[in-house]
Amino acid sequence: ITKFGRKMQYLYENAGEYTFMDSETFDQHALGVDILGDQRLYLKENEEYQILFFERQPISIELPASVILKIVESEPGVKGDSVSNLTKTAKLETGAEIKVPLFVEEGNHVKVDTRTGQYIERASV
Repeated sequence: ITKFGRKMQYLYENAGEYTFMDSETFDQHALGVDILGDQRLYLKENEEYQILFFERQPISIELPASVILKIVESEPGVKGDSVSNLTKTAKLETGAEIKVPLFVEEGNHVKVDTRTGQYIERASV
């Protein structure tokens, strides 16, 4: 029984298969939604991730604790007579939808916790 991790670059998604490439050997492996689950919502093309293998088959991925992603769709924030900490839904470049504060706008980059899927802060890139 052999278990090992390897850094691999995320290339693309096609029909629910997420393809990664070993930067040293150029071997490619596809991970399905069944392995990635919601983690797929935080993958950025060309970024490197640690892939865990078991008997030469990819079995899981290790994401960083947070990622910076661009907001591609968001309603304008509406201010009114309300309490603080109001949020709105924003769609990220990966397709994930998260709740963000009203001041965050389309085109902004945000830091997202990959374990909870929650907004952490607005980020500059």
